Amino acid sequence: MDHHVTHATFTLERSYPAPPARVFAAWADPAAKARWFAPGPGAGHQLDFRVGGREVATGGPEGGPLMTFETLYRDIVTEQRIVYTSTLSAGADLMTVSLTTVEFTPGEGGGTRLVLTEQGAFLDGQEQPAWREQGTADQLEALAAELKADG
Repeated sequence: MDHHVTHATFTLERSYPAPPARVFAAWADPAAKARWFAPGPGAGHQLDFRVGGREVATGGPEGGPLMTFETLYRDIVTEQRIVYTSTLSAGADLMTVSLTTVEFTPGEGGGTRLVLTEQGAFLDGQEQPAWREQGTADQLEALAAELKADG
């Protein structure tokens, strides 16, 4: 295997027609987070939302390796900011290590402006930064649907 590291950073900005308290709660509440972050048959999700708490999401294609996304929460400012570090593994193989900051600010008309910045180390070409950015964008779309369903 060719051992190399690709470093990448991306920022996604979204506006949601819900107040910061509601958008933040969709990240903090285990049932809500599971619906938009780890949907699908066979997906597993556990969330202990506190500084020092862990989140583990598992899943993957049938017959393929178990994919595990494990997060450790480093900083939480209620309704304003979440900072976490994460690893993504396929079976026993570590694929990425990342640092993510999610910022919530009041937006237009009582809504929320969310800014997510992720800095990643992508190991040995097992995952491409563009895949991660697209997957994260898809999750933020699912969050929008969750907020509408909840509204």
